[in-house]
Amino acid sequence: MIRWMAFAWAVAGIAAPLAILGAWSFSGTWFYPALLPRSWTFESWRALLSGGSLAHALLVSVAMATVTGVVGCVVAIPVGRLIARSTGWRRHVGVAAAFLPVATPPIALGAGLQYSFIVLGLAGSTVGVICAHLVPAVGYLSLYFFAVFTAFDTRVEEEARSLGAAPTQVWLRVTLPIIRRQLAAAIAFGFLLSWGQFALTLLIGGGVVHTLSLDVFAYLRAGQSRYAATAALLLIVPPMLVLAASRPGALRAEAP
Repeated sequence: MIRWMAFAWAVAGIAAPLAILGAWSFSGTWFYPALLPRSWTFESWRALLSGGSLAHALLVSVAMATVTGVVGCVVAIPVGRLIARSTGWRRHVGVAAAFLPVATPPIALGAGLQYSFIVLGLAGSTVGVICAHLVPAVGYLSLYFFAVFTAFDTRVEEEARSLGAAPTQVWLRVTLPIIRRQLAAAIAFGFLLSWGQFALTLLIGGGVVHTLSLDVFAYLRAGQSRYAATAALLLIVPPMLVLAASRPGALRAEAP
């Protein structure tokens, strides 16, 4: 009985905020103490579909997160593999260096990067924001691939090389196919690390690069709760999709 009550409480805690956001996104007028909006409207969703500022922020967020996920994996794969092959103090130093940008608060990381990005001319640009997002993303993904390659059986690669395969063929025909699921998960993780970034985007983008996370805050400050709720719901979609996609893999892992 207690477990069912705890489960119901957890479901209510998850569903209630989503329901409130959904109601806000369609609300016309909604003032306290009314339990439901007095009128309903599709204004914010029509603005999204008509290609307004909200749609632009969505496209920018998707593009930046996708690039961060892909480029982050390209950089992190050799780094994680190198750390996994290291031993002794070199491994400890490599793990610590990869963990540092992950553990550092984004606001502190952004403050440290801001001056360098201004000098390099990357501040206030989409490229600069992507590079800033890559700093924690590469650190996190390097740790991820460190774990992947620690458990990787290199004898498969050695067998391919003994049969005359070139290094590029070993990577493309042997290594990458073996870790394809881990690679897909890593791209998704890199996507999410960029998708929810607020502090780095604000500090490096300087308010010029608009993303959904920034728009939520801007709409709230402007008192446009309807648009803020719509942007917040859009922010929730990718994590839910990743969670749904990872569920079958978790079930296979739990199967005897």
